[in-house]
Amino acid sequence: MPERASDRLVRMLGMIAYLQRHEDVRVEDVAAQFGVTPEQVMADVDTLWVTGTPGYLPDDLIDFDAASYEQGVVRLTEGRGVTRPLRLGPREAVALVAALRALAALRPALDPERAAVLDSALAKVQGAAGDAAAGVDVELQVNARPEVVAAVGAALAERRRLLLRYVDASDVTSEREVDPLRLVTQDEQSYLIAWSLEADAERRFRMDRIVAATVLDAPATAHTLSPDADEFSPDPSAELVTVRLAGRARWVVESVPVEATRELADGSFEVDLRVVQPAWLRHLLLQAADEVRAVRPPHVAREVADAARAALAAYAPLLGPSPVDAPAVDAAASTKTAEEA
Repeated sequence: MPERASDRLVRMLGMIAYLQRHEDVRVEDVAAQFGVTPEQVMADVDTLWVTGTPGYLPDDLIDFDAASYEQGVVRLTEGRGVTRPLRLGPREAVALVAALRALAALRPALDPERAAVLDSALAKVQGAAGDAAAGVDVELQVNARPEVVAAVGAALAERRRLLLRYVDASDVTSEREVDPLRLVTQDEQSYLIAWSLEADAERRFRMDRIVAATVLDAPATAHTLSPDADEFSPDPSAELVTVRLAGRARWVVESVPVEATRELADGSFEVDLRVVQPAWLRHLLLQAADEVRAVRPPHVAREVADAARAALAAYAPLLGPSPVDAPAVDAAASTKTAEEA
């Protein structure tokens, strides 16, 4: 997944602060510090080298020692004041207080040292914000059982292995032995990123789908997180499905990861999705059934329409003798667009 510009900006600002405190750091060590490749560090330095304050003359730019750089060592010689303490305005202070208070929901998953850092940062920002922070009331919901959150937090803090009882998107329950790596929150969901011993690979588990979590006596093996671990990225080899939706279904783009979006002349739009679990796609399309206009490839549309018919049949005794029209996905299954023909 391509790196977002905002993520790169945060890293480069952090790099300036880091180099201000550490002189003559090898490129490889900077890369290890920020979890990127040495090539990315050199690209970041090249960008910073032509960055500065208004005027943009040589004396206005962030500068590095060229001789050291040629030998694979990064030495910052001019930071242009980037490391000076920032003065927060009321809006920035309130936003920061809101973010820190939201993080408090993840407290059960934090070790004592990180929890203390969170408390200290929140107290300092609240003190600086004064009365502006008094009206901030934010709660980040971690949709998981309290005992599951506590077990995950303990395993992360103590670096111990976990036994999970997990229900996947196909409603199949299984047990997974994993080495926990990180707890993240994205959009409306919280996820445990862990190394699955069965798959011998990094996996992401939705916290609200973990039925039970048991901390094992075995220590967790250290694993390196993938660079994009915090961002959900579907398997690129998964089936590509294209869905055409009415304009009222914009919430789909905001709720699920899409590969591409195309606006159409009639006000509808198309999204491309990588589908690993067909049950997940069926659930999504049934939610948006009234707004679905077409689905490709045709076999996916047929499967969704069959699921809709089965659901209606299950409710038939409650609906009475009157026939009920199938959802719009049924039309998508029986009609091919010009592109499918």
